[in-house]
Amino acid sequence: MSRSLQGVLIQLVALVFFVAMDAMLKLLVQRYAVPQLMFVRFVAHTLFVVVAVKAISGSVPWRSRAPLLQTARSVLLATANGALAVALIYVPLADATAVIFAAPALTVAAAALWLGERVSPRRWLGVAVGLAGVVLAIRPPFLTGEPLHWAMLLPLVTAVTNSGYQLLTRRVAAVDDPRTSFLHTSLAACVLTGLAQPFVWVTPAAADIPAMLMLGLLGAAGHTLMVLAFARAPASVLAPMSYSQILWACLAGLLVFGDWPDGWTLAGAVVIGVGGVLVALPGRNQHLARRPAED
Repeated sequence: MSRSLQGVLIQLVALVFFVAMDAMLKLLVQRYAVPQLMFVRFVAHTLFVVVAVKAISGSVPWRSRAPLLQTARSVLLATANGALAVALIYVPLADATAVIFAAPALTVAAAALWLGERVSPRRWLGVAVGLAGVVLAIRPPFLTGEPLHWAMLLPLVTAVTNSGYQLLTRRVAAVDDPRTSFLHTSLAACVLTGLAQPFVWVTPAAADIPAMLMLGLLGAAGHTLMVLAFARAPASVLAPMSYSQILWACLAGLLVFGDWPDGWTLAGAVVIGVGGVLVALPGRNQHLARRPAED
C-alpha cells in the first residue's frame, strides 16, 4: 500500500471522529457557553495526547523547530472550532458541515499557491464546482428569495481557518516529529480559551462531564490521525477526502437530532461531491509518473 493511500485511509477515519465530536458539541452547546466547552475540549485533548505519547514513546518531545507555526496552527484550530460551535446553536449539523466544505477547495488552491503543490486544470475545475456547491448549501437570497441566516456564515469562518490549519499541519510535518505536532495541536488553544473562563465558567452537571471529556478524546484522536495523514500524502490529495464527512453528518443529524437535510443541503452536497471527485482522481500523466516508484 502506497503512503498516499495510507494517508487517505487515515484521513477518512479521522473524519468519522470529527463528526462524532461535532454531534456531541451540538448537544452540549445548548447548556454551556462556547468558550467553556472549547476550554474543556482542548485541555482534555492535551492531557489525552500527553498520556498517549508518553506511554507509547517514553518521552514527551515538546520542543518544536517551528514554534510560531505550531502556535498559529493551534489558534486557527481554536477559531475554527469556536465558530462551528456557535453555528451549531442555530443551524442543523448537516447544514453547517456542508458549508464547511469550502475548506477542501480552499486548501487545494492554497496548497498550489503556498506549498507549491502541482494542481492540474481539472482539479481547479473541481475547486470551482465544489465552491458552487457550497453556495447552494448556504441558500443565498438570490436563489431562495429568503433572508440568509447569519449563523450560516460562521461555517465559512470555520472553512477558512480550517484550511489554514490543514496547510500548517502539512508544513510542520516536514520539520517536526509527528509527536511534537500532536502535543502542540491544542496547546495555544488551551491558553486562548482559558482566558475567558473567569467570565463564562459554570460547574457542569455530573451527567455532562463524560460527554465533555469525549470532546477532548474524539478531537485528540481525530487530529492525531490527521497529522499522520498529512505526513503521508499531499494536502491537495487529502483535502477532497473531507467531502465524505457530509454523509456522516447527515446520518448523525438524522439519528441524534431528527434533522432531515433539506433540498438545498442535498443539492449542495451532491455538487460538492462532484467537485471532490474531479479534484481527487489522479490524472493520466500523474498516474504514469508515479507507477514505477510504487511497483
